[in-house]
Amino acid sequence: MSTITSLGVGSGLDLSGLLDQLRDAERGKLEPIKLQQTQQKAKISAYGQLQSALTKFQDAVAKVNDPKLYESLSSNVSGEGVSASTSADATPGRYEVEVISAASAGSIASAAVATRDEPLMGAGGKIVLDFGTGDSARTLEIDLDDDSTLEGIRDKINATEDAGVNASIIFDGSDYRLALSSKETGEAAAINGLSIVDAGGDTLYAGDEDTIRGGADAVLNVNGIRITSPDNRIEGAIQGVTLNLEPGTENQTSTVVVERNTRAVREAITGFVDAFNDLKSTIGSLTAYNADTNTAGELNGDSMVRTIESRMRSMLSGGIAGGEFATLNQVGISLQRDGTLELDSDRLDELVTSNMADLSDFFAGDEKDAGMAGQLNQALDQMLGSNGLVKNTISGAESRVESLNERYARMEKSIESTISRYRTQFGQLDAMIAQMNQTSSYLTQQFDALDAQLGRGRR
Repeated sequence: MSTITSLGVGSGLDLSGLLDQLRDAERGKLEPIKLQQTQQKAKISAYGQLQSALTKFQDAVAKVNDPKLYESLSSNVSGEGVSASTSADATPGRYEVEVISAASAGSIASAAVATRDEPLMGAGGKIVLDFGTGDSARTLEIDLDDDSTLEGIRDKINATEDAGVNASIIFDGSDYRLALSSKETGEAAAINGLSIVDAGGDTLYAGDEDTIRGGADAVLNVNGIRITSPDNRIEGAIQGVTLNLEPGTENQTSTVVVERNTRAVREAITGFVDAFNDLKSTIGSLTAYNADTNTAGELNGDSMVRTIESRMRSMLSGGIAGGEFATLNQVGISLQRDGTLELDSDRLDELVTSNMADLSDFFAGDEKDAGMAGQLNQALDQMLGSNGLVKNTISGAESRVESLNERYARMEKSIESTISRYRTQFGQLDAMIAQMNQTSSYLTQQFDALDAQLGRGRR
């Protein structure tokens, strides 16, 4: 019997086409699983969007749940030359700040030198720097390398950590000078003299007195009280307030007002309302149903979403006991019929101006979970925690996807086994039909030969 190398060759039937049709029919069994996989993956993505919106809402809740928010202070400055910042130690008040002069750094330059890169001395030289005056006076000596040039002296000074000055070289059009400027402002840090001396102690180059610019302390009056500071950053003059003077400021008067940071409270409460409405919008898009296209959101009818919405609505419409305010309505936030929150800005402005303490009691309370925000945060922790509602729901969906993947792989393997069996059976059928065709052809030939012999015999 001849060998069949391709289905249908022996029989003349389209067995390969028939096998492809059977394969397509068998693989059709995979489509429901693929659909379920797609649906579960879409749900996981939707759960992720919901989780993100819940997390943003929790961040907004945490801000209004912080008692320090309602105690924070800010500083406002009217005038030029001064800026201010506050710390937790500050107290509300109004301060008139008159800046007589800002602090400045001292500077000096050496006598002129003809060249910058030729040795000024042999071995054993040093540079002597004099700082400050009176009780703050001090002298610093820096040993120089052998055969030091003006550039070498500059580099040596800059490499000395406690030199207290920055060194550079200035060209005046014909000669070079070593220029020094104090690293710090104030009289005590001012550099008043410099000498470049040789090994014998003789001064080779001295500071040019005409170039001396003495450092000066900042001088200002705060509510008529005279204050001096070696730095333009002045701490402690006003309790909990840091004043920063702009360099070069002279004879400028400013008013510094330290007051409750009502803006931060407004922004935090507005952010709370906006974050909840964003959460509500996210839920709405994920659970929507379009009757015209007969399409539904990925979480339409989802039990977890219903639980979250019910929990949030119950808490936001509920009350807080023990304070001046018990409900959101009383602080200017109303729950609308569509489930969103609406903020009455005028009411909020009134409260942050005149009733900050009661506003703090309502949102933050006197304990971590006592106020409205604290209770919301506790509920959100239960939803978003490692063993919370959202995490468990996502884990369940991921497990279902994994189970579907395994089921898909098993069925695909079963289909391939079935098709392989069909291929074997079709091969056997093809060979059998080919053999039958050969037998039929042989018999036909024999009968034809027999007829021919009988015909000759009759003649």
